[in-house]
Amino acid sequence: MKVAVFIAEELPSNGGSYTFTSEIINSLIKLASESSHTFLVFGWQKEIPQQFLGAKNICYISLWDGITKSWLYGLNVILNTIFQKLRYPKTKFKIENWYENFILLRPLQKHEIDIIWNICPYSLTTKIPNIVTVWDLQHRMQPYFPEVSTEGWKWDEREQYYLKTLKRASFIITGTNTAKTEIERFYEVPSERIKVLPLPTPQFALNPALRNDKSIRDKYNLTDEYLYYPAQFWPHKNHANLLLAVKLLKDKYDLKFSVVFTGSDKGNKEYIREMAAKLDISLQVHFLGFIPQEDLISLYQNAFALTFVTFFGPDNLPPLEAFALGCPVVASKVSGATEQLQDAALLVDPKNPEDIALAIKSLWDDISLRQTLVQRGFLRASQWSQEDYVKGIFSILDEFATIRRCWGQK
Repeated sequence: MKVAVFIAEELPSNGGSYTFTSEIINSLIKLASESSHTFLVFGWQKEIPQQFLGAKNICYISLWDGITKSWLYGLNVILNTIFQKLRYPKTKFKIENWYENFILLRPLQKHEIDIIWNICPYSLTTKIPNIVTVWDLQHRMQPYFPEVSTEGWKWDEREQYYLKTLKRASFIITGTNTAKTEIERFYEVPSERIKVLPLPTPQFALNPALRNDKSIRDKYNLTDEYLYYPAQFWPHKNHANLLLAVKLLKDKYDLKFSVVFTGSDKGNKEYIREMAAKLDISLQVHFLGFIPQEDLISLYQNAFALTFVTFFGPDNLPPLEAFALGCPVVASKVSGATEQLQDAALLVDPKNPEDIALAIKSLWDDISLRQTLVQRGFLRASQWSQEDYVKGIFSILDEFATIRRCWGQK
């Protein structure tokens, strides 16, 4: 079969989605020759990216190729619609799905694509069989957070997308059986069309050539033992309850930890900064913003613990990164966390600062517990790789090929 893969213009500052997409694409390039299918990767770069040159069973196609014809065709349709409106004022004036029809479908039809594999949680068209990825359904699970209800990709828009896309998907990929159950529950998709492929540990964290750079403390003026939390400043990331836990550790247990925040601002950073000031712990809180990957690695390796206290799940990449880099993990006991993290992390109630504080304190009091978690983390991080994930996709494509051969190109 011919399989289309779309690459969005992801930026490193987008965090986990950038890491996941770039590493899966690299693994696909490496493994494509082992598949019986041909992969056509569509993107917006005008020149073919270097990593595709010489690769077997996979090629890169710029969406700029032939875009002039698409735009001219699209403009002609729009003008005809306008003229129709002028001639017949009572007709409905609407250009539907212009991006899908004029930019996407033409190259897909030209290259006789059999199925689309959507690596990240978006599907650009349902007019061709496709594999859809779902990381979470938090607009259903926790609709009170503004970022899934009233801001950005709003609740109604999300729900319409999932209602249309999941019911039409040839297959749905998700990372845990917990998420699979949620998809079945909310959207009544048959179980056999939902495939569980765990999120792989990012390759950059598994690289054995990495060295622990202790100068990171000097670079960012980190004098105390610090807790690390790499998370964009969304409300659901729960920086607030972590600050309350840090305050409790200081006032109730006489333990002074710094906390290091990295990640881009999504509108909540100033609120968290003001909260730290009101709690009188501003000197313990470091806002580093977006940092290069080599600094991210060193921050993990030198941290007292990763405190990943998000309200969202079930799949999250930072705990896997921490596991691979020898950093103990305190993580939220969200739906699916036990399935993903197994026994390699201390799970806490993200709503309860006392619970978070006590987990951190237990790592301080019990060195053997800390060492045990580190060893379990190494084992968990090595269980599932990008190559395993891509080979899982190959198996799904092989299954669909037995169905797709029943009709020709339309």
